[in-house]
Amino acid sequence: NIVQPNHAFLGQKDAAQVAVLRQMVRDLNFNLELVVCPTVREPDGLALSSRNRYLSPEQRQQALVLSRALRRVEEKVAAGVIDAESLIDLGLAVLADEPDVRLDYFRIVDPDTLEDVSDVSAGALVAVAAVVGPARLIDNAVIPPR
Repeated sequence: NIVQPNHAFLGQKDAAQVAVLRQMVRDLNFNLELVVCPTVREPDGLALSSRNRYLSPEQRQQALVLSRALRRVEEKVAAGVIDAESLIDLGLAVLADEPDVRLDYFRIVDPDTLEDVSDVSAGALVAVAAVVGPARLIDNAVIPPR
């Protein structure tokens, strides 16, 4: 706030920080536009992260399960499934394919409040965090309102 920027650019991968900063901008009435930039991914779908460098080649392959789970949920939503519980079950089933990936959470939440939602019809954020080898990785997908 001291330097009075007009825009702040944040990555979608850090969705929790985006939600907190959106609320702060509203609460403190900052004259600031938050611009959320898409998550940058490797060609195989792995979200870019400085933590990826800690992964062995085998662990890196295991880490791809995060983006696979998100893609499967997005596919089901595109096919008309909106029930969050069934979408979570689907994501968890995909994640179970990699037993060495230690799941922290797989949730479907309101992108502004980060509160769990029962369906994705109003839009949602599908968020996942897991430990792969020495690295805790996060990823997410935004489900637009229907």
